[in-house]
Amino acid sequence: MSLEETERSPDALPASHYIAGFLATAAIFAGIVGIVYYPGRVAAGAILVAVVAAAMGGFQSRLAGFAVAIATGCWLVGMIVSVVFERPVF
Repeated sequence: MSLEETERSPDALPASHYIAGFLATAAIFAGIVGIVYYPGRVAAGAILVAVVAAAMGGFQSRLAGFAVAIATGCWLVGMIVSVVFERPVF
């Protein structure tokens, strides 16, 4: 008795492309949260996650590029808000 091995179709995309999309989305959310809650920790981590998503590439590369830009912008805005309102950065 033999067991048939399940094979992926040759045109199936690797799971890393889907994971890159989820990471980019999480980085956008974390960047927005970083505006009001410790931008030195949260927004900087969001930038790192967005860069990892961009490095993974795939069909989500455009979303990952937007995530890098949004997370970086949120970090900048968060730092400005922290300084203006004298809130902790870290």
